[in-house]
Amino acid sequence: MIAGGDDTIVALATPPGRGAVALVRLSGARAVDIARALGAYDTGQPEARHALRAVLHDPVSREPLDEVLVTWFAPPRSYTGEMTVEITTHGGHIAPMRVQAACIAAGARPALPGEFTRRAVLNGRLDLLQAEAVADIIDARTSAMQQQALTQLDGGLSRRLLALREEVVHLEALIAYDIDFPEEDDGPIAASRITDAGERLVSSLDALLRTAPAGTMVRDGALVVLAGPPNAGKSSLFNALLGQSRAIVTPIAGTTRDAIEALLDRTPWPLRLVDTAGLRDTTDPIEQLGIEVSRRYLAQAQVVLACGDDMESVVQTIEALAPHTAASVLAVHTKWDLIGPETTWVNIHLVSAESGEGLTSLLQAIDTALGATAVVSASNDAVITRERHRAGLTNARDEVRAFLDAWTSGALPAPVAAVHLFTAREALSDLIGTIDTDDVLDRVFRDFCIGK
Repeated sequence: MIAGGDDTIVALATPPGRGAVALVRLSGARAVDIARALGAYDTGQPEARHALRAVLHDPVSREPLDEVLVTWFAPPRSYTGEMTVEITTHGGHIAPMRVQAACIAAGARPALPGEFTRRAVLNGRLDLLQAEAVADIIDARTSAMQQQALTQLDGGLSRRLLALREEVVHLEALIAYDIDFPEEDDGPIAASRITDAGERLVSSLDALLRTAPAGTMVRDGALVVLAGPPNAGKSSLFNALLGQSRAIVTPIAGTTRDAIEALLDRTPWPLRLVDTAGLRDTTDPIEQLGIEVSRRYLAQAQVVLACGDDMESVVQTIEALAPHTAASVLAVHTKWDLIGPETTWVNIHLVSAESGEGLTSLLQAIDTALGATAVVSASNDAVITRERHRAGLTNARDEVRAFLDAWTSGALPAPVAAVHLFTAREALSDLIGTIDTDDVLDRVFRDFCIGK
């Protein structure tokens, strides 16, 4: 049965503004009839997935709207699983807007954010995790995020969660057998068999939960904070790593008054670089605010670059950072060009923002530090990337653990303890989308763009 109600929806599926072409999308039972009312089709059934040239007209005034290409997608083999028509118009503001308005005049309703993908989920074309992957592809700011979203769209995370759900079902079956057939010839299920299966399930859930930090780094970039005293070369290093001037560089101490962020798209991890205010005692209230912001970033960082322009300042920076961060700290001398390339210092990365020397090895050191904290690579086929995933998996893990505690201690009768397994199974089903509760769907689709 096709879900989504009787409404036929319409939206512009490409960004508004100047461009070569634009796409207006219709989905619903009346999609072909509405397109026909605009002059896209003659009588009869159009050929599916076949682009047809047409001149559209306003359904009321018959004024010409645009010369377009129209493509019909038959259910259930369309994106939404419904009857779908895509109208490719000329680009710009006016042509697609007039075609969309004409579709509404002919009986369509403006689509809500994410409504096309929501209908795809309700019609079984995608599960919730794949729908989130669609949004992630659209929002991707880095190659790693785009690749991870493609893997999730292909069902990598869905398959992992379905396998975990099957483990819960298997455990429920063991409990049910033990409850219903305690006097069978083979005897009751050994308690150790149930306990072992439950412990394996908890370990599997924990393993997937441990991918959350990697998922955060894939989505947002690994947080790399440049810290040090004023005039230590932080802003110059920040600009050199980015390959462009984002931070103001002057010989005046305290120039950077606030944190400056930029995303560096690279493999294996995208880096969220932050240039911070110089760490020092100051009476300047504005500079004090900037230093407080720096400390907040330090508390969240995955890697901190302790910057200085001589050995003493680097050592002092590392000591000053100790109370403020638990991240990996890399010692960086920022002005290698002033001391000469023949100088070697142990455990200090020598770089020159002026010449670019040492930048490659510094980036490799950052990758190594991040690799030591991430339990999976950026290309792993099952990484959780959203708070919804983490919360659902945590709930499932806690419920299985509660079952095991009740089972091993005998604190609850088996039928009562098994309620925890039911709750764990529902939590995993909720993640995948086999339970189509409206509140879950609303949370997933509220941030989608209109037209997708």
